[in-house]
Amino acid sequence: MPRYKLTLEYAGTRYSGWQIQKNAKTVQGELHRAIQEGLRIARFETYGSGRTDAGVHAVQQVAHLDLPSNVPPATLITRLNDALPHDINVLTAARVSPRFHARHSAVARSYLYQIARRRTAFAKPFVWWVRDDLDLDRMRAAAAHVVGFADFRAFSDDDPEETSTRVLVDRLDIVETGALVLIRTVGSHFLWKMVRRIVGVLVEVGRGGLPPDAVGSLMTKDSELPARLTAPASGLFLERVFYEGDRRDLPLAPVFNCPSSSSGS
Repeated sequence: MPRYKLTLEYAGTRYSGWQIQKNAKTVQGELHRAIQEGLRIARFETYGSGRTDAGVHAVQQVAHLDLPSNVPPATLITRLNDALPHDINVLTAARVSPRFHARHSAVARSYLYQIARRRTAFAKPFVWWVRDDLDLDRMRAAAAHVVGFADFRAFSDDDPEETSTRVLVDRLDIVETGALVLIRTVGSHFLWKMVRRIVGVLVEVGRGGLPPDAVGSLMTKDSELPARLTAPASGLFLERVFYEGDRRDLPLAPVFNCPSSSSGS
């Protein structure tokens, strides 16, 4: 069966995550419906690079698609997008080797979290509005404790599909642009709710509720605190999935611009 690499973007607000579930609307479920309607085929298989939770978005999710016959990539994009809802879009499609696997061939992933420092009329589904002042230097000091190869069991819920809670976090960057604070986390893979709990803990540090070095102690013991501080799904985006040879030095930029309230005339 010919295999295709699909790159998709989606707003996850209306969906119960990426992966197909019974009695729930999911992104993969909508993709399957679009394949059946747009290509008029019943025999196919898709596999995503990883799951996104309910309400989480994607700038570039990757999936591979096995079809019973060849379809030109441009035709594939057009037919799928014609059948997909407005909040899911196929960006690219390319024929790949049968050895390519959307999940197992990935060497790293990056997630972007957007925090709004002001109330916004337009961006609520895509940010976490934090009303408190945030000390970004304290947050960066805390983030240093997250980088490296460590056990993140305190930052994850139980997941039967995960055989280990040890994860390599390559880097964690925090920048401010306009009224947004952007947090990018790059790692080998991520556990269920891990990024949202890291963000929640960093925000608590930025508020002054935790000292920066408290993050290090949370990494070495079981604690319910990260779960209580879990950041909402609305601000989280699967930003990129990296494969062998992909560049990783991408500029850190928001999904949309949110200017400071004082920047207008």
